[in-house]
Amino acid sequence: MIRSMTGYGKAEAILETGKITVEVRSLNGKTADISLKTSMLPKDKEMAVRQKIAAALTRGNIDFFITYEPNAADSAKKINMELAMEYYQQIFELGRKIQTKNDSRIGAENLWTQNPNDLLAMIVRMPEVMDAKKQEVITDENWPIVDACIDEALANINAFRTQEGEVLYKDVTEKVANILEYSAQVEAFEKERVEAIREKILSRFAELKAEPDQSRLEQEMIFYIEKLDINEEKVRLRQHCRYFLDTIAGEECPGKKLGFIAQEMGREINTTGSKANHTEIQKIVVKMKDELEKIKEQSLNIL
Repeated sequence: MIRSMTGYGKAEAILETGKITVEVRSLNGKTADISLKTSMLPKDKEMAVRQKIAAALTRGNIDFFITYEPNAADSAKKINMELAMEYYQQIFELGRKIQTKNDSRIGAENLWTQNPNDLLAMIVRMPEVMDAKKQEVITDENWPIVDACIDEALANINAFRTQEGEVLYKDVTEKVANILEYSAQVEAFEKERVEAIREKILSRFAELKAEPDQSRLEQEMIFYIEKLDINEEKVRLRQHCRYFLDTIAGEECPGKKLGFIAQEMGREINTTGSKANHTEIQKIVVKMKDELEKIKEQSLNIL
């Protein structure tokens, strides 16, 4: 069964410090265009993840996300005590070196005594005092859990793609069947069309009051009608339609090939329209073109 290139997959895993969520989204594309939209993935794992995504999804514009939700205890901000004390020592030293107008000295111990809250507030606002070091979420130890979570997300997006593929298959094959039905309807107007062409030529001679050689006229008329014959176009169109149906039913990733077959179908339909010289056949050709355009649009989303 065919798969769509549009899909969404999500999976979650519990780590020691919190919950990790992996999301994969894809749209149609000519190749596997993979964007890793996360800074949490270790650099040494990026290539392996890209290869895993490409192998699982084959083709499409693919966005890959990893988000992290820490546990309540780990999400609380922590004070870098060593850095805070370093700032305090520098403030203390600065106070010793600053002289006031009356030549008295300002020490950090005086600031602490007079305005301890102000001094604390000033220190915790210093750069990197709060949450100075961010702990790596994904490590070599918990990588097997993360890797399994990625596999689950990819399995979920493929399941989504398969469901969409079932809808696409039904829609596209119904439209191909419609084209075959319209092609069969053309035959009902074939005899009428040939007679109309013959009458048009004879009426033109009558208007000119010309007396052509009947033998030569019949030869030229046969030659002209043969040039406008659309039997070969109908045969090739039916063959292309059957090939389309066989391909979509028998191949795992037929999207590109279906696009090429649809182009050949369009060529035969256009030639039929240019040769028709009949109002009803032209109407049928328009209907076939409408169905074919919808097929082309849907084929772009087939893997």
